[in-house]
Amino acid sequence: LQSLATAAMEKQLVSLVASDFPRYQVKPLNSANLSTLPLVFIGTFTPINLQGKGTGERDAYRVCFALADLKTGKIVSKGFARSQTAGIDPTPLPYFQDAPLWVNDRIVEVYIKTCQGTKAGDPINPDYLDKVVAIAGIDEATRAYNSKRYQESLALFTALLRNPKGDQPRVHTGVYLSNMKLGRREPAMQAFGKIAHQGMTAKRLAVKFNFQQGGTALARDATPYDRWLKELAAQSSRAASAGTCVEVGAHTGRGGSEAMNERISVQRAEYVRQRLIAQRRDLTTRISAKGYGSSQALVATGREDVSDALDRRIEFKPAPCS
Repeated sequence: LQSLATAAMEKQLVSLVASDFPRYQVKPLNSANLSTLPLVFIGTFTPINLQGKGTGERDAYRVCFALADLKTGKIVSKGFARSQTAGIDPTPLPYFQDAPLWVNDRIVEVYIKTCQGTKAGDPINPDYLDKVVAIAGIDEATRAYNSKRYQESLALFTALLRNPKGDQPRVHTGVYLSNMKLGRREPAMQAFGKIAHQGMTAKRLAVKFNFQQGGTALARDATPYDRWLKELAAQSSRAASAGTCVEVGAHTGRGGSEAMNERISVQRAEYVRQRLIAQRRDLTTRISAKGYGSSQALVATGREDVSDALDRRIEFKPAPCS
């Protein structure tokens, strides 16, 4: 996800190129600029542990940069570095902070692999080349949302859906978020349903429910949790009718003792299970609850704020029927 840290890094890089490499001009990633087949600068910023892996407690960040030459179809430059966590602000930018769902997204996977899984001289991942126009469109629409230009972001995200390559969770998320900001709840929930369906189809769907501090009930805020649960129950019922059972898995961040994290996660998973069954009685024997504590934390910084909200997710995935 994009954060205040990655946004600050981008500004520094643009300034550095302007001062030290004046023969290059940094332009926004959009379809017009892609038409000239430029060099595309890509990067990732990943929390890691002291062994350099994205598991366990994260103590540092790994920075990956790459230059992809669209004319030659090759990676022409590549670099890795590490950063300490001190002074880094991982607060997500508005789109990523507001996004209600997390799904295994093919476009995101391709982007990460293109940066982290290549070396200079390698061919650019063909999936990245195939989707680079959609990636540029998503970036442009996301920037509009982050700048609170919600009418513009809605138009841009909606336009992306006219191309089959734009039928991606990040695009439907943008449609949901923009509609919510514009007070258009029904179109927003239609988009929510599409994201949920794609997540169920991808066999992994994470929902960022906001629970009361240290409790098992949902927070009392303006989020339409009832509508979320109704749609999630419908998607779970659809999976169940196809012969698949569903596990509701609750996760926590790394703050607090692991014994407490496990206990709370079990209770939250069962709470969501009961809310889903209240919507669809056919789920009674087709949906199970499991608490994972912080054992599968994705961010794992232990900050317990918006930056590691994904660690406190409720995850839906296929499970064996007992």
